[in-house]
Amino acid sequence: MNIYNVLDLALKHNGEYVLGSADLHTHACYFIYGVLNPGEKGRPIKPGKGHEEIIFLVQGEVLLRRDTGTFSLKQGQAFYLKGEETYLMDNNGKGNAVYVISGGHSEGHMH
Repeated sequence: MNIYNVLDLALKHNGEYVLGSADLHTHACYFIYGVLNPGEKGRPIKPGKGHEEIIFLVQGEVLLRRDTGTFSLKQGQAFYLKGEETYLMDNNGKGNAVYVISGGHSEGHMH
């Protein structure tokens, strides 16, 4: 068993770290830990072709934007995206916004 300090890794990699195939040696699943600083805008949230993700906001409140609309995500809330669906995440708050993403392959898709 390995323990990964994803907070430190995220802070060293521009606020987001993907715990995935490079660390886990598998393509079946991945985990993303992200921190948006106060005032940070435009962080893309996009699973990509053949992937699905559940995005959970651990701390703070963020605004999610795309051409079809905008909505607010609050601490303790989650949403689901599949494939090429894309949102831009903004932190308009005074504190950090922290999120985690759990992702994997859509049925029938492998690398």
